[in-house]
Amino acid sequence: MKILIINGPNLNLLGRREPSVYGSECFEDYFGQLQRAFPEAVLEYFQTNIEGEIVDRIQQAEHSFDGVVLNAGGYTHTSVAIRDAISAVVIPVVEVHVSNILAREDFRHSSLLAPVCRGSIMGFGMESYRLGVQWFTGGRV
Repeated sequence: MKILIINGPNLNLLGRREPSVYGSECFEDYFGQLQRAFPEAVLEYFQTNIEGEIVDRIQQAEHSFDGVVLNAGGYTHTSVAIRDAISAVVIPVVEVHVSNILAREDFRHSSLLAPVCRGSIMGFGMESYRLGVQWFTGGRV
């Protein structure tokens, strides 16, 4: 099982950005924990602040990954382009969010991506990523 984790804008700041919302752990440290927790899976991580690069990686993933765990950050609420990329590929995409977007500002309550994703996981902090990977592996952690 080969899974690509994509993080969108500002998620390179996890661990420093609004710790009361996103926690104090940087994603790179957490990614190491994920790799150790899922030794049966090959996990790859990609982060960008650029919408088109997310679109490109989703399209490329179709040819070399079994699935994508996607935290599109603010693009969740605005990007028709990312939505269309998810719709265009045959591999499943699971949407994840560190915070519960439904408990935040009104503009965050709507996800353009959720209707074309296999599922959405939110509000469990970094563990949202673990739950997304777990869905792909069918394992228990």
